[in-house]
Formats: sequence, structure tokens, C-alpha cells
Amino acid sequence: MAAPGLQDIPLLPGSPRRLSSRTMARGSQGPRHGQQYLKVPGPRLPGQRDNSSLHPSQVSRRESSRDRSVINNYLDANEPASSEARLSRMHFHDNQRKVDYVLAYHYRKRGAHLGHGSPGHSLAVISNGETGKERHGGGPGDIELGPLDALEEERREQRDEFEHNLMAAGLELEKDLESKSQGSVFVRIHAPWQVLAREAEFLKIKVPTKKMYEIKAGGSIAKKFSAILQTLSSPLQPRVPEHSNNRMKNLSYPFSREKMYLYNIQEKDAFFDNATRSRIVHEILKRTACSRANNTMGINSLIANNIYEAAYPLHDGEYDSPGDDMNDRKLLYQEWARYGVFYKFQPIDLIRKYFGEKIGLYFAWLGLYTSFLIPSSVIGVIVFLYGCATIEEDIPSKEMCDHQNAFTMCPLCDKSCDYWNLSSACGTARASHLFDNPATVFFSIFMALWATMFLENWKRLQMRLGYFWDLTGIEEEEERSQEHSRPEYETKVREKLLKESGKSAVQKLEANSPEDDEDDEDKLTWKDRFPGYLMNSVSILFMIALTFSIVFGVIVYRITTAAALSLNKATRSNVRVTVTATAVIINLVVILILDEIYGAVAKWLTKIEVPKTEQTFEERLILKAFLLKFVNAYSPIFYVAFFKGRFVGRPGSYVYVFDGYRMEECAPGGCLMELCIQLSIIMLGKQLIQNNIFEIGVPKLKKLFRKLKDETEPGESDPDHSKRPEQWDLDYSLEPYTGLTPEYMEMIIQFGFVTLFVASFPLAPVFALLNNVIEVRLDAKKFVTELRRPDAVRTKDIGIWFDILSGIGKFSVIINAFVIAVTSDFIPRLVYQYSYSHNGTLHGFVNHTLSFFNVSQLKEGTQPENSQFDQEVQFCRFKDYREPPWAPNPYEFSKQYWSVLSARLAFVIIFQNLVMFLSVLVDWMIPDIPTDISDQIKKEKSLLVDFFLKEEHEKVKLADEPAQRSQGGGNRSRRSRAASSAPSGRSQPGSIASSGSQHTNV
Repeated sequence: MAAPGLQDIPLLPGSPRRLSSRTMARGSQGPRHGQQYLKVPGPRLPGQRDNSSLHPSQVSRRESSRDRSVINNYLDANEPASSEARLSRMHFHDNQRKVDYVLAYHYRKRGAHLGHGSPGHSLAVISNGETGKERHGGGPGDIELGPLDALEEERREQRDEFEHNLMAAGLELEKDLESKSQGSVFVRIHAPWQVLAREAEFLKIKVPTKKMYEIKAGGSIAKKFSAILQTLSSPLQPRVPEHSNNRMKNLSYPFSREKMYLYNIQEKDAFFDNATRSRIVHEILKRTACSRANNTMGINSLIANNIYEAAYPLHDGEYDSPGDDMNDRKLLYQEWARYGVFYKFQPIDLIRKYFGEKIGLYFAWLGLYTSFLIPSSVIGVIVFLYGCATIEEDIPSKEMCDHQNAFTMCPLCDKSCDYWNLSSACGTARASHLFDNPATVFFSIFMALWATMFLENWKRLQMRLGYFWDLTGIEEEEERSQEHSRPEYETKVREKLLKESGKSAVQKLEANSPEDDEDDEDKLTWKDRFPGYLMNSVSILFMIALTFSIVFGVIVYRITTAAALSLNKATRSNVRVTVTATAVIINLVVILILDEIYGAVAKWLTKIEVPKTEQTFEERLILKAFLLKFVNAYSPIFYVAFFKGRFVGRPGSYVYVFDGYRMEECAPGGCLMELCIQLSIIMLGKQLIQNNIFEIGVPKLKKLFRKLKDETEPGESDPDHSKRPEQWDLDYSLEPYTGLTPEYMEMIIQFGFVTLFVASFPLAPVFALLNNVIEVRLDAKKFVTELRRPDAVRTKDIGIWFDILSGIGKFSVIINAFVIAVTSDFIPRLVYQYSYSHNGTLHGFVNHTLSFFNVSQLKEGTQPENSQFDQEVQFCRFKDYREPPWAPNPYEFSKQYWSVLSARLAFVIIFQNLVMFLSVLVDWMIPDIPTDISDQIKKEKSLLVDFFLKEEHEKVKLADEPAQRSQGGGNRSRRSRAASSAPSGRSQPGSIASSGSQHTNV
């Protein structure tokens, strides 16, 4: 029998049994070994008597009248409540209460052995509502367990208290008995209607009302255009219910228990969907405290302290189950998470319904980004084809390939390198024209405007989704959800308080009071965080320096390898190709390794900062990881684009490293071709290896390793192993969800490849598009089949990622301006054509860009050995704008150099300001909120007011009708009493009684 003052939990309707008086009497005693008695403290209702003095039959009758039962009850898991109970793996054993959340932990016991019962007799503890069989002492199935060790005993007590507090909050629990020496136990949690209604009102969750209205598409032309698009795109639409009728929308209003008449509640168990139910339970789990765990707040802290191993909501069933039974997970798998449906649009509404708004916004953003890559890919291919079509008409490359010109070039290295003819670099020059042509400039301007249009369209789509998903006005809810402190923050604060007070942990907990909590509102000051901030600054600078040093190491490798290969005649002809290819592969491998290291380092650095909330932690982690990975991915590309060949010097005065190795020069056709090779290999390698192979292979290897570990672990054989596994067992074997940061990060880095250096590689959008078509389905399959179901998180935008995208878009304008001005030959060609050409063409441009050098002025010991040139060379040529040897100031920068430099700087300024102006113009022309959405929001407010007034009027009218009928009956009785009171001479008390009766009716 429940002890006095303990709140009973309501018994579900239809439960066939109650505990016997003998079982209830045993429940009031202390727990025996192997038994767990969970009791919920609660205030006694007004007028409630103490049941401890009543006869058990009286207690049973009293509890039947209140439909309540004690909570210490057992159910044999091998004997289901009904024949159909085990058909559902989403419910308690009674097959009525839905499992909204699962807590899992691993236990270990010593000296455990089963009694005389059958070894396969498994039991389950049902904490709320369900009753079980009476268990006789010493009977079959009794479990005698040895003492736990100190740590396990402490964890068990903390779990008991936490579960006790969860039930005090109104949740209902079901858990398995710890019937083996070690194993995993799952605590199933169900939120009854009273808890769901209370928390939904507290969280201001918007739910649909009875009122529906049609969303108008605008004018007749817009309607016709929308109908045509709908017809044309029908083969691409996924076959999900959300797309069947998207022109009707329910009015939504925050849930209120006082306004239940506003909502169309046909069935209470189905009114809140599974994602909302699990979200509500997760909010309760986050704010429930455990005093035995040093007043730890929330399930995240308990998981961090290894009290529980995992906490997750259940998937809606199996995604590949045979038969026609359909659930949201199976529907998502068939219409979204398969490579065979890559051509279809994403069912964003169903994704949001199943995974929550945060994940829904990610896939909506990824879908929009992928669709925007289509026009940029088309333009990029056109630019590339233009280069292919005009390659035969390119005058500079034709002059370089002309053997009659016979430009004798200076040696590329000392002693072992000979003079060489410029015509030998014909292939490089022709290939450079594919990417270095006038169309590239216009493509760079287009891509800058493309990035702006993409961000503007995303803001509009975000507002549209926010309207349809009822995300407007959730700021207060977000602030409230951010108040939960992280476990590490709580631990740091506790250590600080204990250190300052000098008290023991027990004394501190005893002296803790609400006033102390209020005084310590800002518990960690900047002095406490200063060591973490200092460590962050030093570590980040060290990591950036490490990246630069590795880039410099690859440069040294290129220089030394080129010098070594030049000594051998067999490898001398392929020096540049070999060095470039191997260096790029080394760069790619280093980038992939450092990416993983930097991700772990960023997480560690963020932890030592001790941010208070999860959102602060996530934002700081994103900034650090992005900074380190940005530098890691782009530093080799920045070197080739802006530094390679700039510090070479000139013949007779070269710049050396390590006393004998000359700094490397660009290829005769310029560094743009090498930049294209570098960018393409790093981009494609990262996408192929890191984004796809790692994402596919690593989870499968982890799953295989976990399966092998489970098979090799010693322990009793599971009697239920041959049975169909429960859904919580299946979900527990999946990978835990760790957030969207890795998914966003790889797409943001790709966005940088597409926008930052697109002037050198117009085909980057094409490869990004091909990758993303696979990436969408890869991520979808991972979320549906390989990860535990994430907690549904409401958010109105993608957060800090939008600011990073906007920053990359603006930075790309500057980078592309410098790539065109500094790396390509676009500006020198323009300057020559309009300032130095005799006929306004590019004839003579190659000769104009080459300077003369007197070979007699080469340093001693650097002249070519065994030169193969037939005639003696007096002058060699090198690419630079310098005065000839016969000029008054030989080898100084010429007038052409300063003309080209000033033109380059002018182009950067003009290009940057022009593109920025056009971007601002596009931003101004495209409103952030679509006109139809703003109109619908205003219309919805008006409809909501009318609906409120109508429902209130109906409510008052229904309440007045019985009152008017009662008032009419009362008037008639008063008139009859007035007519008969005098002649009959009835007593006054009878009249008084009648009056009292009338007042009661009213």
C-alpha cells in the first residue's frame, strides 16, 4: 500500500488487475535485493484521509473510486497483457501507453545468481498504472543479487532518485529488472495527456485550431503559372501526404488548457505528434534535478557523469519492414532516403514533422543550395566551352607555340638546367586559355551576384517555412530553452564554490539555498575564464602557424624535388608535372588529417572555455572549427594564387632558400593553370574521400565493431534473443546523433571552393552539384537508417551559419578581384592591347612580357653545364617587366611594370565596388519577406481574431442556455408560490427551502 502522503499514479482504463493486499503490504516495506520500488511524493488532496488505517478492501474500493493505484507493481514480460500487445514495439507492455522517450544504462553486479526458477524468467517494472502478478517469497523467478560495488550502488541510487523525480513530474515509467550479472536496461517513459497539456502550455507550443483557411496564390496569372508548374513538376514530387493539399492551412495558436474548445481534439493520444511528445519529455528531463548527484540538473549531466548511457526518442518503427504497414520513417526512406529517388524534391514538411525544425531547415537549405548550383553549373560549362572554342584564336598561345619565334628562356635551375625554348610550353599555354579568358571575368561577377541571390532567396524561403511551420514569435521559447546550464559549467561552478567556501561537498549541499542560487547568477567571471581564453588564443595561433609551416614544408619539397629530378636526364622533361601532382596529393592528405585533428582540438578548446549553455558552446565551437578548417583547406591555394612566383627574383639575383635552392617560379603560361589543378584536386578529393567515403565507411565500421564487441562480451545468454527485438533495442544499436555541425561544415567549405576561386576553376559548381545530389541522399539515409532519432528542436533560422555564408560571399568578391588582377594575364593583356599594341590586337604580347638578360652576368657556378644549344647564347629571356641590359638602369622595373600594377589596383577597386553595388541592388530589389507571406500573416491575424470572437460567443451562448432555462423555471415556481401562499397558509421554512434550491440551480 502506498505510504501516507505519496501521490498515486492513475491506473489506465481497462487495466484488468490490481495489486493484492499482500503485495501492497510488501510494497510499504523497504526494497529487497533485486526489487525496485519507485514512489512519487505528492501533496495529499484536500479532505484526503490516510489510507494506512483502512482495511485493504476499503483501500481498494477507495482507489477504484478515484481510478488510482499504487505504483510498486510487477509484470511478467513473458506474459503480455493481451494477445496483440507484443505486436506493437512502440508501447508499454499494456499496448496502450506510447513510449515517448527511452533512457538506457549499463549495470554490473557481483555474486548474482538466479533462484530456483527457470533461467529465462524475465521481469519488468511498470512504474505507473499497470499492475502485475503477486510474487510469493521464495517462489519461482525470485532473484537474489549480491551487493553492488560502491560506484554501482551510488549510480543506482542516483538513477532511482532521478526516476522518482520524473514520476513526481507526472511521467510514467516502465523498466526491465536487472536480472543478469550485467547488461543494459531501458527505462521507457510515457507522458500522459495531463503532462503533455501542461508542458505544451508552458512551452507555448503552437497547435492547429479547428479553423482552416485557403492560401491564395495571388492573381489569375499567378494561379495559372502555379498550376502549370505543379503539372510539370508532378513526376518530381514525392508521394507523401503533405504534398497532396498544400493550399489549405490550419490557424495555429499556442496551446492553452483554458481554451480547449479552440482545438479539434478528436483523440488525445494522437493530438500531439511523436516529435512534439518526445520534445516535451526531453524538456522535463533537462530540468529535473538529482540531489544525490550534487544537485545535478538534467539528463545531459547524468549522461556526462555515466549515470545513464544514452537518452533518445524512438523511431516510428522499422524503415525496411515487409508489408503494407506504413509509418513516417518508412515513408521517408522510400521517398527520400534512397539513391533511386535522387531526382525527386525533398519532402521538407515530412522531414520537419519527423526530425524537428532544426534538421528540417538544414535540408531545406541544402536543397536550395543544390538547386542554385544548377544555373551556376550551366554558366560555368558555357565559360569552359567558350575557352575551348576560342583556343585556336588566342594570339598569345599561338605566338608561344610558334617555333619560328624561338624565344630562348633562361635556365629554371642552376648548373643542371639548360636554356630552353618557350615553344616547349605550348601545351601549358593552350590549357591556360581554357580558364584564363575574358569570359572568366564575367563569370566571377555572375558568381558574386549568384551568392547574394542565393542568400536572399534563402531568407525568403526561411520566412516562408517559418510561416507554414508556425515559427513566428518563438524568441521567448528559445531564450527559455537556452537557460539550461551545461554539465561542465555546473561542475566548474561547484568546484569554485567549494574552493571559496572551504566546505566539504556535503556541507555545501546542506547550506545551499535558493538565496545562494540567486546571488550566484553570474557564477563564472572573466577571471575564472581567463586561463581558458588564453589557452584558446595561444592554441589557435599555434594551429594556424602549424598549417603555414606545413604549407612551407610542401614548398620546400617542391623546390628540392624539382632540383633533384633536374639532375637526371630521364626525369628532366617531366619535372613540373611530377612535382605539381605529388605536391597536390601531399597537400590533400595533410588537409584530410588536419581536418580531423582540428575538429577535435576545436572541441577541446571550447570545453576549456566552459560556456554556460549549449547554444553558446555550439556557436563558439563552430567559429573555432571553421577558422581552423578554413585556413587548413585554403592556405595551399592562397599560396599558389598570390605568392608563388612573386619572390623569385631575376636571373643573376635569384632568391634562395637553404643556400642553393631557388624559389619556384610559375609555369610559362602563368600560375592560373596550376591554381586550377590545385583547387580541383583538393576540392574533388575532399568531397570524394572525406564527405562520402568517410561518411559511408566509418559508420559501417563502427557498427561492425560494436556488433563484434557485443558478441564477444561474456555474460548470460539472453532468453529473449530469439524473439523479435524491441524498437528501443534496435535504436540503441544505432549511432548517437551528434549535431549538424559536421554536415554544415563540409557544405560551407564547399561553398568557399565554389565562390572564392571560381575565376580559376569555372567547373567548380558542376562538381559541387554532382557531389550534392549524392550528399542529400547520403545525409538522408544516414538520418533515417543509421542514427538514433534526434530530439526535435524548434528554431527559426540556421543561426551562425548564415553569417558565415554572408562573410564568405563578401570575401569572395575581394579574392576573385585579386585572382583576375594578379594571377591571370587578363590585365596585362588589356594594358598591352590599349596602350602598347600598334594595331589594337594582342600580336607581340608575348615578346612584350619577356625581359632580356645578359648570360655573361650569371653568377659563377650557376651557368648550365653541357648546354645542348647549337649556337652560343648571349641573351636569355625571362617573364617580367624589367629594363634590358643595355638600358641606363639595367634590370630595374620598367614603365610597363608600373602601368600594369596601377591597372591591376584600379581593376580591384572597380571590380569590388561594382560587384558590391550590384549585390546591394539585388538585396534591395528582393524583399526578405515574400509579399504573399506578409499578406497571409496579416490575414491570419484577422482570421484568428474573428475565430476567437466566434468561439467565445458560442461558448457564452451554450453557457447561457441552461441558465435561462433554470431562470425561467424559477420564475414560474415563484409565481405559483405567490398565488398559493396566502390561502394555503404554508409555513415560511418551506419557502426558504425553495429559495435555496433555486440559488443552487443558478
